[in-house]
Amino acid sequence: MPKKKSKKIPLYKKIKFSTYIIGLILFIFLYFTYRYRHGIHYYYKIVEKTVKGEKLTDDKVTKYDIRNIEVMDNYYLKTFGVDVSHYQGKIDWSKMHTIYKLYPIQFAFIRSTMGTSAIDERFEENWNGIKETEILRGAYHFYRPDENSTLQAQNFIRKVHLEKGDLPPVVDIEHIPRTQSMEKLIEGVKNWCKIVEQHYDVKPIIYTSDKYYEDYLQKHFDGHLIWIANYNFWTEKMKGHWNFWQFTEKASIEGVKRYKVDVNIYNGTVDDLENLTL
Repeated sequence: MPKKKSKKIPLYKKIKFSTYIIGLILFIFLYFTYRYRHGIHYYYKIVEKTVKGEKLTDDKVTKYDIRNIEVMDNYYLKTFGVDVSHYQGKIDWSKMHTIYKLYPIQFAFIRSTMGTSAIDERFEENWNGIKETEILRGAYHFYRPDENSTLQAQNFIRKVHLEKGDLPPVVDIEHIPRTQSMEKLIEGVKNWCKIVEQHYDVKPIIYTSDKYYEDYLQKHFDGHLIWIANYNFWTEKMKGHWNFWQFTEKASIEGVKRYKVDVNIYNGTVDDLENLTL
């Protein structure tokens, strides 16, 4: 009798399930090693310098620094800057030259006022300190939704004396009102912008989060420059309406010893940014 042919077992059935898992892990490892290669290279450069007793930054390098470097590397033709408040403590502006010793700091926004009467305790110090550098400076007001918008605008105007070469004023709106509707809030922010524009003869910049802007503000502030905060680790590209992108709040920068620093990309060249100044 003829022998029965044995069925061939498909190759994929011969491979153990654990082999697939190992292969998947290896693929993920290689993908992220390549994807974040610049940041990883920077990380090991810092480790090497630390072993040799040198120190390049004030804090340990983290995964955020690796991601930050990749974002900046993607936008190396754009313009980079920071924003600070009293949370950063005393800043040595004479050392505020670069971010990770890779990209120059071209602009900085400094918190000046909050609500109807509050003033950032380090505003004067920072405002005068940055004047001694070549960094373009600007001031921002933290808008409190449940406080009078006219008094908030007057608080900002009293404290901030913009000069030729300074960036436009900024209103920072982040919170939902507790005692009024969103419609009233938008009216208030518009009123703040109107008063401030009349005083400085320039439209203020609107700062907010990506979701806040899309949910509440995007239909109401045509003609204003938009500055968006989005720290999502997986967000790698700016949206079309983002004039400024605050892509991290966890950067280590020489000259700042206390807390991490917000870093921003302006979607244009330094010349473009200078054209926005007063």
